Amino acid sequence: MGRMKFRKLGSSQIDVSEISLGSWLTYSGGVAQEQSKECVKAAFEAGINFIDTANVYGRGASETLLGEVLADHERSSYVLATKVFFPMSDADRGLSAAQIHKQIDASLKRLQTDYVDLYQCHRYDESTPLEETMTALTEVVQAGKARHIGFSEWPVEKIEASLALEGAARWVSSQPQYSMLWRSPEAEVIPLCEREQISQIVWSPLAQGVLTGKYRPGEPLPPDSRAASESMSGFIDRLVAPPVLEAVQRLHPIAQDAGISMAQLALAWVLRLPNVASAIVGASRPEQVHANASASGIVLSADTLAAIDEALGEVVVR
Repeated sequence: MGRMKFRKLGSSQIDVSEISLGSWLTYSGGVAQEQSKECVKAAFEAGINFIDTANVYGRGASETLLGEVLADHERSSYVLATKVFFPMSDADRGLSAAQIHKQIDASLKRLQTDYVDLYQCHRYDESTPLEETMTALTEVVQAGKARHIGFSEWPVEKIEASLALEGAARWVSSQPQYSMLWRSPEAEVIPLCEREQISQIVWSPLAQGVLTGKYRPGEPLPPDSRAASESMSGFIDRLVAPPVLEAVQRLHPIAQDAGISMAQLALAWVLRLPNVASAIVGASRPEQVHANASASGIVLSADTLAAIDEALGEVVVR
């Protein structure tokens, strides 16, 4: 433990911090503006250089806020990622060429920058030909508006088809949900990405905070928690089911034996794979940022990894 460690982002020359700051829920309405500014400041103090957002978070609110906060920092001192796909209005959604060009310009304006380091497709767009999407993304890179491109939660066959297109910009990242509890990317996405030099930058590595152990089976949700917060709790219902919470409680002695916190255990677990470049973690308080950042560099023993698998057993989604 100590200084933040960095990993290469796919085949790019970009080094990203093993822990990155996400702004899905927390900087799009969930957390007051002043708090989020403090969290970004804490991220820089902790050695985090990678910040992930999306146009749809708060319908532009997250990007706008980050644009204001990051204006005080030298642009080359951080790696900035955003996304496109989800509706920004009744008419604006998807990955058509027109949308990609419109949305990158709108994102750059809100973020107060000339370029993003990583422009990601937030999901796959079934209603737009893949060639059209890839051509538009390639044009965005050629125009200097994005250094690299990535995808999030794309079907494996679409990733393969996109890689077969000649002249298209190459993906450097995949952003899947991945945690001790949610391991489905291990089946196909991660092996494909390992072969193609595409890094994972994983979302929800703490399973919406469940893997910190703060939600206890049979007890009411803590009033200040994400699960109790109306605007933030949409994804969490399955994760707070009693069998899951009971299994997570069995991780406490494992973390204790390793001399680390539950959050450190969960973050070190996703980072055990070299293909995972960074774990994206949200935060509503600066001390959470520092606590999460402290997971960088922790290596779990084979015994610890085996104990985790045994403790979680059947609640793991593969």
